[in-house]
Amino acid sequence: MKQYYVYILLCNDKSYYTGVTSDLEKRIWEHQEGLIKSCYTHGRRPLKLVFQTEFNHVKDALSAEKQIKGWSRKKKEALIQGRFHDLPELSRNKQP
Repeated sequence: MKQYYVYILLCNDKSYYTGVTSDLEKRIWEHQEGLIKSCYTHGRRPLKLVFQTEFNHVKDALSAEKQIKGWSRKKKEALIQGRFHDLPELSRNKQP
């Protein structure tokens, strides 16, 4: 079964980039090489992979990517740090 990955990159300017792919190693390499000049990460290299999770269905991965992209920085950092118990509270407070 094909796997899909949602990932978060920490950019050189300390911003986060969230993406989805079926080939994580290749996609991270593409980001690091700056192959797509219009990509958000192109001028923000070097990059560091700080989070990844797997999905069996592309629809689930795309849904998770969209959800995470809408999260605050604090909520993304809780996810990255594995502080899953903080996510509900950060959702209620909608802190930036």
